[in-house]
Parts: sequence; structure tokens; C-alpha cells
Amino acid sequence: MSIEQRRPGVAGGDDDAARLDAGLPDIDWSIAPVGAVFSRFAAPSGELAVVSLGDPSDPRVVLIPGVTGSKEDFYLLAPILVAAGYHVQSFDLAGQYESADAGPVPGGHYTYELLVTDIVAFLQSGPPAHVLGYSFAGVLAQLALIEHPGLFRSLTLLTTPPEPGQAFRGVRVIGWLSWFLGGRQGAGLMIWGIVTNKNKVPPSRLAFVRSRFTLTRRSSVDDIVGLMKRVPDVRGRVAAMRIPILVATGNHDLWPTHLHAANAQALGATLAVYSTGHSPCETAPHQLARDMVALFRRAERAEAARQD
Repeated sequence: MSIEQRRPGVAGGDDDAARLDAGLPDIDWSIAPVGAVFSRFAAPSGELAVVSLGDPSDPRVVLIPGVTGSKEDFYLLAPILVAAGYHVQSFDLAGQYESADAGPVPGGHYTYELLVTDIVAFLQSGPPAHVLGYSFAGVLAQLALIEHPGLFRSLTLLTTPPEPGQAFRGVRVIGWLSWFLGGRQGAGLMIWGIVTNKNKVPPSRLAFVRSRFTLTRRSSVDDIVGLMKRVPDVRGRVAAMRIPILVATGNHDLWPTHLHAANAQALGATLAVYSTGHSPCETAPHQLARDMVALFRRAERAEAARQD
């Protein structure tokens, strides 16, 4: 696949999606979109909290949040995808927010195997899906893809760590510090940055992300930060799957754009860059949805061509 950089849209320009994103209000993130259906999924590690939106007979999209995140992170993105004709599902990872009770046996740890096995089980519970992995979940989604490619119609990597190995090394400004921090120390620094609003999110968003920590298991965050210091290099195997892939990021993401561009090149993916930070699903949902739907349509056309 060719690499295409989607230049950031600017308010007042000729980009309708960017104009819509520029006018986003500060919503109450604890209130679900109209039509949302909540359920529990019996995953191998325990029950996961799920939200679904749209007609189940429409093509399936699965949005997977990252560490310290939750299904609510997609409350602006999901309705746009539903309006484009898709059935959207999301769930909290084991140990996170309303899936806090899911996880390893007592004394065990959150591992790649545990988290990927849950994702595979969820994907197997319905038809093949267009999958988005947000931040760390993009790493998990790639691991699931190489083991079970038939479950994926396309893959979107949203601000996913762009380098294998010690993934924090390339983070802007403080990446060097990550070499000296263990999983628990790194998790503590991450949580401190979130609750003290180093991301400069609006008041309602800040209140919600702070509230999630009352449920999220600290051990899950500690373990996942440790996992991010040893990200498997599966880029060649993912590229060999030859499914449509979108690498989406903000030009103020934790990782510099040139690292995301190099990752997109290695994956044979399309690169989209927006005028925002680590969370385009919250701050640029219309632009992200536009590029995701273009990816979905390309995947669906390719599938139809193969069937002819």
C-alpha cells in the first residue's frame, strides 16, 4: 500500500470535518450516546464491560481503548461511524474501569497473552470486524491480527507506540527518563500526569478520567506499563497480512510524527496526522471517522473484488 499523509485540517479552512471538530463542546463523558446498549462479555480473564451502538446487522467495528482508558473514550467517534452505516462495539480491557474484576489469577500478572486472548475471544463472538486499537491497544490488536487474521477486515492504529522494544524511549522530552523507571514507577508517573491534567483536557473530561481511577486496578496499569517496555516487533508479519491499515496520530502526540510515519512505512499503511495530541478520538473524531470510513470502504471493495 502507498503511504499518504493526511495533512492536519484547520478551523476556517475548507475541511468540513475539521470545522466540526473545532466546534466540539465539553461533553459529560459519563453520559452515553443515544441508543447505546450496555452488556457484559464473558472473556477468558473474566467479565468485560461492553457498549454497542447501531444496527447489529450492519458491518462490525470494534474500538479497543488503551491503558487507563475505557469504552467511553469513543463516545464522540462511535455515533459518526454508526451514521456511516456501521455497528460499533467497544469494551474496557481487563483490569480497566468497569472491567476491573477481570484479570489474572491471584498472584498473577496482566500479560500479553491474557489481554490478547480476551480480544480474540471478543472478536470471535461476532463477524469479522474493522478494528481500532488506541495507544497500547494497538500493540495488542497487531498481536491478535498475526494469530487470527480472519477476524480482521481492516486495522486502525490510533496513536499506537510506533517503535518496538522499549516503547517509551521515543516519547517527547521525557523519553530518556523511561530507561530508569520500572513498571510501577512509570505507571505512577503516567497517572500523575493524567490526574494533574498535563494533557490540558476540558473540565468535564478531566472529572471523568479522574473518576475512572476509583475502579481501575493499579496492578493492571503497572503491568501494562511494564509490557510497553518490551513491545514485540511484529511489523513484518503485520505487513504481510496485506489488510488495509491506517496509522492515525496527532501532530502533538506523545511520540513525534516522524516515528509514526516510519511505522506506517514499515506496515505499508496510510498515515493520517491531525492538529491535536494523543487522543484524536476525543478531539478530532470527525476527521478520524472520515479516514476510518475511507479505510473501511477500501477494505470492503478489495473483499468484493476477491469474491468476483
